[in-house]
Amino acid sequence: MGFLEFLSAVFGIVYFTAWSVSFYPQPLLSYRRKTTSGTTVDFPLLNCLGFAAYLASNMAFYYSPLIRAQYAARYKGLTPTVAFNDITFSAHALVLSLVMTSQYLYPRAWGFAPSKGNRPSRFVLGICSGCILGVAAVMSIVLGSPERDSTREAVSSWVWLDAIYAISYVKLIVTVIKYTPQAIFNYRNRSTRGWSIVGILLDLSGGILSIAQQSIDSYLQRDWSGITGNPVKFALGNVSIMYDLIFITQHYVLYRDAEEKPGERDSLLDADEESRIG
Repeated sequence: MGFLEFLSAVFGIVYFTAWSVSFYPQPLLSYRRKTTSGTTVDFPLLNCLGFAAYLASNMAFYYSPLIRAQYAARYKGLTPTVAFNDITFSAHALVLSLVMTSQYLYPRAWGFAPSKGNRPSRFVLGICSGCILGVAAVMSIVLGSPERDSTREAVSSWVWLDAIYAISYVKLIVTVIKYTPQAIFNYRNRSTRGWSIVGILLDLSGGILSIAQQSIDSYLQRDWSGITGNPVKFALGNVSIMYDLIFITQHYVLYRDAEEKPGERDSLLDADEESRIG
């Protein structure tokens, strides 16, 4: 094993650890406060959908001989850059996301005080429904393609690889929007109270190392299609870094002296709540 191979392996272990541990501070903080106020269920709910899709696509890229063969046919004989730690990370993240979501949907089971943020917004429910319908549409196209099991036709025809890409893009969509509700919520309340900054710092570290590992792997293959062929993993790190920097700025610069106020709003989409009441 050369130095770069060793460095890639180390980065993979460290980013896996950082990203995995980043899921613990938020539910632990909510448990200590006995409430999820200051946060919204939209974030963990989207995470459940995103990591379920991410786990499914990672397993297909790593374990399926057909998917790997179609990938190689489309990308000049290369293999997917998905590693085993990507699978274990996504499986662990899905479990923790389900636990976190249960704190919102079943607060009594956790002994939490009620919070209006426990109800998912119509916007997020619409995103979830749209993603599922989109994957179903691509699957129907692939099922109707006579070359779906072909390797030689993987470059120009609809094959099972495209169905896996459709599933993986669900994670990409979720990653792009999942932090937005919380960022806007913090802005409206002029506070980050209830939102764990420790998890954000760990997420930032994982994002940087994830990009570094994928860049090294692509360099070793002498072909950057290792990134273009796995855009979800690359975007996952970049988008996370952008939002992490926003949260760090909110916590340490904009609202560092903010305190929780009586009557602080518990839901991001107040208009959504009002429309339900009305």
